[in-house]
Amino acid sequence: MQRGSDRLSVHRDDEMKHELQGLLRSGHPTRTEEWHDPEPTAEDDPESAGGPVAPGRSRASLAAVRLELARFLARGAFPAGPRELARELRRRYAPDALVEALERQPRSARYANVQELSEALTRG
Repeated sequence: MQRGSDRLSVHRDDEMKHELQGLLRSGHPTRTEEWHDPEPTAEDDPESAGGPVAPGRSRASLAAVRLELARFLARGAFPAGPRELARELRRRYAPDALVEALERQPRSARYANVQELSEALTRG
């Protein structure tokens, strides 16, 4: 009599592997309970699969640009002009596309918060 940690016999183990083989190769979720499966992305989820959000791209909405800027700029960075904000973005390792869009803004501009900045970047 074997007293190992095996709960099943070798034959039953092979039988279970054979039963699951089709499910594992199918490419579909193998869970029987629906609540185990991951949910698909929602329409209002931030865009992250396509790379960093950059103003000027067709898919970059105002909300997406504002969210991306808020990740890198704190409230203490405002009010400021494009030069100071670009320097702050570079210091926090923001995506180059975001910094370059900010550097194209007029030097005389001043932004009081992230909302004003994101509006200016998506307009231009």
